Amino acid sequence: KSILEAFIHAGVSNNVKINIRWVDTEELEVNDNPEVVFRGIHGILIPGGFGNRGIEGKILSSRYAREQKIPFFGICLGMQCAVIDIARHRCKFKAANSIEFNKKTKFPVINLMESQKKISQKGGSMRLGSYSCSVSSGTKAYSAYRKKMIHERHRHRYEFNNKYKRKLINAGMIISGINEKLNLVEMIEISDHPWFVGVQFHPELKSRLIKTHPLFKDFIKAAVRSRDV
Repeated sequence: KSILEAFIHAGVSNNVKINIRWVDTEELEVNDNPEVVFRGIHGILIPGGFGNRGIEGKILSSRYAREQKIPFFGICLGMQCAVIDIARHRCKFKAANSIEFNKKTKFPVINLMESQKKISQKGGSMRLGSYSCSVSSGTKAYSAYRKKMIHERHRHRYEFNNKYKRKLINAGMIISGINEKLNLVEMIEISDHPWFVGVQFHPELKSRLIKTHPLFKDFIKAAVRSRDV
């Protein structure tokens, strides 16, 4: 609901009507036909979520958006799927995964937060609430926010695994936002794409009709450019 509302806000800001096409990524896994599913699509968003249902279809969606230069926005789990995609197909870590989906993966590019590893009673124990994020100059994120320090709301247990930071950067992934206090990656992009952004937080929760969230605004702006090409 919050994402749909944020789309309305972004549509108003860009003077366009946004038509949503829902994609069942479980079916995408079975049929393996992204060129058919995404025909006529001008932007792809993968929202937050939990569990492994449809995950391979989400990773396939990230890959298709990345390779076909379709504007892409990954939110929370969506960012994690993008990281897995980049690790598998640019770093050649074919078994790359999140330990949420495969605890024995050889390349756990998404890992459980250190603060979560000893928790057995999970109710209300996630990384919740507002956290600061330092935004890197010269990135799509900075172009959207136009400031170096932001605060965004979180709701998750899994994080980018810093062990693989250098490998992924060498493969063209940009780390455009970090929480300096906790040394956590908050935003990623790729260098050779019109607009490919993943965020660990939930920007949709701060979007309002009179103040569209800057990332949603710029995502839709990129989708409009994609439409008009």
